[in-house]
Amino acid sequence: MRWRYQETVLALCTLAFFATMAGRLAISPVVGQITAEFDVSNSVIGVALTGMWMAYFASQYPSGILADRFGERPVILVAVGGTAVACLFLALAPAFAVFVVGTILLGAVAGLHYSVATTLLTRTYDEIGAAIGVHNSGGPAAGLIAPPIAAWVGVRYGWRPAVAIAVPIAILIFVLFTWRIDPTEPRRPSQPMGDRVDLEAILELLSRPQIAFPVALAIGGAFVWQATSSFLPLFLMEHRGQSEELAGLVFGGYFVVQATTQVGVGAVSDRYGRDFATASCMILASIGFVLLVTVSGTAALLAAVVLLGTGLGWGAALLPRFMDVLSDAERGAGFGLIRTVYGFIGALGSVVTGALADVFGWGVAFMILAGLLALVFCALVVNRVLSLGY
Repeated sequence: MRWRYQETVLALCTLAFFATMAGRLAISPVVGQITAEFDVSNSVIGVALTGMWMAYFASQYPSGILADRFGERPVILVAVGGTAVACLFLALAPAFAVFVVGTILLGAVAGLHYSVATTLLTRTYDEIGAAIGVHNSGGPAAGLIAPPIAAWVGVRYGWRPAVAIAVPIAILIFVLFTWRIDPTEPRRPSQPMGDRVDLEAILELLSRPQIAFPVALAIGGAFVWQATSSFLPLFLMEHRGQSEELAGLVFGGYFVVQATTQVGVGAVSDRYGRDFATASCMILASIGFVLLVTVSGTAALLAAVVLLGTGLGWGAALLPRFMDVLSDAERGAGFGLIRTVYGFIGALGSVVTGALADVFGWGVAFMILAGLLALVFCALVVNRVLSLGY
């Protein structure tokens, strides 16, 4: 079978997602070192990580507007190149306040990628569930590679070189994307970008039942995903007594599972329905958290990692649902707006979970995450059983 240009687009969009995610995930394995050097608590470092993820999702809506005006290619290039610059800035931060600024900058530039790349893939592929699943696997693949390397580098050389590991990765992918991806025709090249920020139109889109309901579900899923991405290594060290390197390895294993199951989750959503696939993800991840908190031993840990990795790949099942109900003209800025709303609120997962851990301990904090996913599962079941049609 001959390699086609659309496979090149998919591969390089996935690699670009890999680069932007690697920059953010390299921080988690060395959170303990960062808090120690700057003498801050879990709650305070949670504020920095929440700021990063809020900035990441806040830039999703304007990214769609920029892509409609200038095309997808330059926006993705800014995201990847900006990730390299921001990671270097973080590694050189002399004080915690500067570190916080760096995390927000990293989130803002990295956030330009996802919605725009998803829109580009939607323009390129007909089976968008599978394509989005492949693209989404770039994030977990970054989780497979970046955290173990960051943990290893952190133990030997300190946290600053660890958070800088994404710099050469992002530069390489920036060069490849520039070389192999052709410019795309902007959808609205002549319309002033200010005209796109229409509060009435924004509220109309978000108030549609077929969008409002899955946005609420996505807020719950994003809250848990952010908390897990921020604190799973620290949880493993402080609650289960693992070493920093082993915690980084397990964290990477979680992303291995997510990377390998993303395509399957997307394919299941294409074949059996978005709700079925999403509900299955939520209950699997909820069970995974319960095992992680309450059952000791290697077997329970491995089972929990598999369940969490599969279940927290819910995006490949739920996100195509938005594309199903958005018109072609709405998919650029509209999908970016949706990502901004659910992700911005969901980013509170980092600061809230950090605060809960400080007050009640990691066990209670992670059991609350399990309960939140169970609540999302129940909402989907009620919607189906009562035929509410959301």
